[in-house]
Amino acid sequence: MTTGIRSNRIPPGNGLVGQAVNPWTSVWRTVALVVFAWAAAAATTCAAYLAVGTEAVPIAVGLLLGLAFVVLLCLLHRAFWLAVLSVVPGLFVLVGAVQYAPEAALEGRGVRESVVIVADSAAGTSRDNHRFTLRGADGKELKEKLEYDGDAWVPKVGDRLDVMRDPEGELPMEQADDVDATGRLGSLIVGTVMWTLMAALAGRRGHVRRRRGIAMPDPG
Repeated sequence: MTTGIRSNRIPPGNGLVGQAVNPWTSVWRTVALVVFAWAAAAATTCAAYLAVGTEAVPIAVGLLLGLAFVVLLCLLHRAFWLAVLSVVPGLFVLVGAVQYAPEAALEGRGVRESVVIVADSAAGTSRDNHRFTLRGADGKELKEKLEYDGDAWVPKVGDRLDVMRDPEGELPMEQADDVDATGRLGSLIVGTVMWTLMAALAGRRGHVRRRRGIAMPDPG
């Protein structure tokens, strides 16, 4: 009678040779990626708080951590398409984290004031970056300018606006209606939750692909 050693390799339906994979290894990899996703969102938010008034720092931190998440998701999933899709919630995380900190600070310590636009730096030009000179309720011009980028729904000279400004001068002035810390926090949470769901999907599908012995596809 012919006997042999039973192999731990599992022949998949596609003809490739599979391999035994410890499911707990896949679980811990998935959990680690989920923890990294939440830590990346928290770190970007903390960077925005520490460098409040300077968006370049949290943007750089957020882009670096977001790229790291994409790479780790790709390695866990052993495929590229889910990693590419994760860029969309990554933008929610980046925008929410970068904008939440200054707007929360502005809501907390900012002064609401009714002003009138008396001059526009882009008036008579084709530029779409406006710097408005404002006059306060006391009739005096404010030293700080209100910046507005774009050519849609641009306020005009003579318009009255409600603005929020930082008495300490660390935060840029914003129109009061545009200050929405709760909405920024919502964007941050939605993006992070989507990252979490993608990590769970990547962990499951990556485990199946490893069992079947499916190699990482060549990006080229």
